[in-house]
Amino acid sequence: MRRLLQTFTKGITRENPLMVLMIGLCATLAVSTQFQGAVFMGLAVIFVLTMSNTIISVFRRFIPVEVRIPMFIVVIASFVTIVDLVMKAFVPSVYAFLGIWIPLIVVNCIILGRAEAFAYHNGVLQSIADGLGMGVGYSLVIVLFAFVRELFGSGAVKFFGVTLLALPSWYAPPAVVLLFPGAFVLYGLYLAAWRRFVTRQGREGGECA
Repeated sequence: MRRLLQTFTKGITRENPLMVLMIGLCATLAVSTQFQGAVFMGLAVIFVLTMSNTIISVFRRFIPVEVRIPMFIVVIASFVTIVDLVMKAFVPSVYAFLGIWIPLIVVNCIILGRAEAFAYHNGVLQSIADGLGMGVGYSLVIVLFAFVRELFGSGAVKFFGVTLLALPSWYAPPAVVLLFPGAFVLYGLYLAAWRRFVTRQGREGGECA
């Protein structure tokens, strides 16, 4: 159980895909202009990561090394198709916003990377924990990132038409926050804050030891 917990937490902290490994950035910067869309993108990644990790781990002994990447893509594409159809049927507004980024989960570096580096070499429970941890780690960052961008880029954060938080009426939202230059600057600030936090935790851990 302890090992499962460690596998799960590493995806949120020391191996966070966005803040440490820095993979999956294209989709993150593109869809993080809207809090609502980022929430569903995060849920989609958690689902696809966990399910694909599980299936690949179960059948890893039957997947030849020579064709493992095409097999990974087939498995991942199957679950992405499920996500795509479910979103299109039940949340069409979110589906329209995310657009091409849902199908592109198939070739997302996070999904393929965990299939190759972890699920193909580990047991089912460990692979499930890894998929959940990496998915949650990704989701926490993209949701927080989108919350800040939408709040300061549009003046309010909404979820299915309901205003969760709004800035004062005198605030004039700078459009650059919702553009890629603003996204890169904000991401740099996130990285700086993350590095400072990790470094500080490491020092405190060393002192306690």
